[in-house]
Amino acid sequence: MRLSILSPALAVAFASYALAQDASDVLTLTTSDFSAKVDNEPLILVEFFAPWCGHCKALAPHYEEAATALKDKDIKLAKVDCVDQADLCQANGIQGYPTLRVYKNGTPSDYQGPRKADGIISYMVKQSLPAVTELTLSNIEEFKAADKFVAVAYVSSTTDAPAVAFNQVAETHRDDFLFGLSTDPDVIAAEAVTPPAVVVYRSFDEPRVVYPYPILDAKPEDFEEWMADLSIPVIDEVSSDNYAVYASSTKPLAYVFLDPTAENKEEIIASVRPVAEEYKSKVNFVWIDAIKFGDHAKALNLQEPKWPSFVIQDLEKQLKYPLDQSKEVSTESVKDWTKQFVSGELKPELKSQPIPEVQDESVYNLVGKEFEEVVFDDSKDVFVEFYASWCGHCKRLKPTWDLLADKYASVKDQIIVAKMEATENDLPPSVPFRVAGFPTLKFKPAGSRDFLDYEGDRSFESLVAFVEEHSKNSLEPSVVLEDLCFNKNCFSLHLLPGLLNTNQTNYRTSYN
Repeated sequence: MRLSILSPALAVAFASYALAQDASDVLTLTTSDFSAKVDNEPLILVEFFAPWCGHCKALAPHYEEAATALKDKDIKLAKVDCVDQADLCQANGIQGYPTLRVYKNGTPSDYQGPRKADGIISYMVKQSLPAVTELTLSNIEEFKAADKFVAVAYVSSTTDAPAVAFNQVAETHRDDFLFGLSTDPDVIAAEAVTPPAVVVYRSFDEPRVVYPYPILDAKPEDFEEWMADLSIPVIDEVSSDNYAVYASSTKPLAYVFLDPTAENKEEIIASVRPVAEEYKSKVNFVWIDAIKFGDHAKALNLQEPKWPSFVIQDLEKQLKYPLDQSKEVSTESVKDWTKQFVSGELKPELKSQPIPEVQDESVYNLVGKEFEEVVFDDSKDVFVEFYASWCGHCKRLKPTWDLLADKYASVKDQIIVAKMEATENDLPPSVPFRVAGFPTLKFKPAGSRDFLDYEGDRSFESLVAFVEEHSKNSLEPSVVLEDLCFNKNCFSLHLLPGLLNTNQTNYRTSYN
């Protein structure tokens, strides 16, 4: 046996590491203590993770920071290692990592907040409060600064308008914003408002905004629309933490792609701000890290890694309007481009792969440039798979899709089984849908412009049954009866598909 002696420096390092581990404000839960520590807590956030998970590693420092900040508010954060505690995670139905759940006295709900420290803190503080907090002189100032967006109703009585509508909005959006209410005359006087009034306090843009419309008749949806608009800054950085806010908006999204390390970064943002303010009611503006999200720039048809660049995206129609990258991104160029977009003068830039020179497979290789010509051919049924090359589900579907196309290869004049790489080809504005996931399967019957969603299982038999149920054309190949020649002119008689059992003579001719 060999005895190892630690050097003083190494001993200190190990001791420091142990102290750091012990000093964590994140609780570690196991099967033996999970129920005891979770069921009796009025509020606790639990992360189910795997040590090898990259997203879990990225979350870890933010989770730790949030746990420390929330400790003073008596809000606990905990974690479960699903490799070490596999049975516990399986019992809780954990299927991916990290999974975050909010428990209130043992009752779980999915965590719907951001994954950065400030977002976790904000979300859990909201969870700890009632939907509407009663405000007095002792807590009004702290409450107004408790989050980046706070809505307060000042009323003479909690039964007066608009208190009821305000409370309904608070119940619906308690995960999104902080809501407070005060009937205290001293608070109302200190805030210099005349009740009834609703005021939004923000840590960005204009810090104090009073509801500007007739308030006695305000309905919950009126407050919701007003707050939704105010909750989006004039221009802000967009990332995975807040993209959902913009995606849920009905407005188009204007991106300024820039290098965050550029010395003139703030100058560029400042040059766009006046345009963002002018068109705020029509378009949301953001800036985005072009180095980190370069692939997203390509997806928006910004082909060159040249920054800054500007592009407007119609999120509902998934249409892209990139500003020519040879032009400087300035107040004037951005304003002119946005003005043309809002007035409907711009045409979207549609990305497309080249039209294939030959179609040598049973599956038709469809590209954006010929989408309308091929898919809107009224004489044919068309079944299209929209896929992404990196999509695992698409790769698994490929042999079945190929087999489906092989089955109908002899009736290509009646039905086309096609595929389109949706990340490399844009759909034209005439198409009434947009692709939101992969693979997406759409069937267009002959003679129609309507598309049917395929939502069944992806077996060959189910796909065939769907085609045969919804196709307008016959799927039987025509039968050549005989070749006839008159005076050296020859032609063939073809029995039309689907009419083999009739007593009528139905045929078409093709001349040779």
